[in-house]
Amino acid sequence: MLTLEIAKQLLEVAEQKGRQMGLAFDIAIVDAGANLVAFHRMDYARIAGIEISKGKAWTSVAMQMPTANLAQSALPGGQHYGVNTTNQGTVTILAGGIPLVHEGMTVGGIGVAGGTMEQDMEVANAVVQAFAAVVGMK
Repeated sequence: MLTLEIAKQLLEVAEQKGRQMGLAFDIAIVDAGANLVAFHRMDYARIAGIEISKGKAWTSVAMQMPTANLAQSALPGGQHYGVNTTNQGTVTILAGGIPLVHEGMTVGGIGVAGGTMEQDMEVANAVVQAFAAVVGMK
């Protein structure tokens, strides 16, 4: 369902959104097994964002939820408190990762890093909407 061709289209959407915002992002797309399908680092995007965006994409699939939701529930006293210390520290609890869902199944995930949490989420949401449009046409 999530082919390299589709992933490239989604990267273009994310980059275009980043340019509209005047920001540089690192963008990672993973498949249903949380394996990297495609990655793009815009010019001048932070080097640290490379692993952060991949971690957000991985986490969105592994936890089957947006990382923004996890960020809140991972706070002390939350139901996922401490989850970021599991899986060799791969679980990323920063907003900007969203699962890509088709017909109720998680088929991949998007991870975006480079702006504020809200900006990362804005780019990720644009990709989710583009994914829904692309798979809806197939």
